[in-house]
Amino acid sequence: ARCQCKIAPLERNNCGYPGISAVECRKLGCCFNNSVPDMPWCFRPRAKRVKKLCPTDVRGRRNCGFPGITAQQCEKKGCCFNSHPAGVPWCFYHRVVEE
Repeated sequence: ARCQCKIAPLERNNCGYPGISAVECRKLGCCFNNSVPDMPWCFRPRAKRVKKLCPTDVRGRRNCGFPGITAQQCEKKGCCFNSHPAGVPWCFYHRVVEE
């Protein structure tokens, strides 16, 4: 994403080799900006920021547990727990959303 490439020149981590083209740089999954002399032009993008959310729609629940799992056991696995409503997974995976 474009916002992942907005990095101060002094914070750039080189991702290419001398003379790399913009096309080759982007093929490597890196950012390219040759507007600042004596700084890396091909550099690593900023890591994506994500957050984990427990789905609010019961249809979005993907089972993470087993019948009879407790809230403590479920949360120890790193999953969401909600014992309502009946007939759907009570222990279920988070939904990952990019910020």
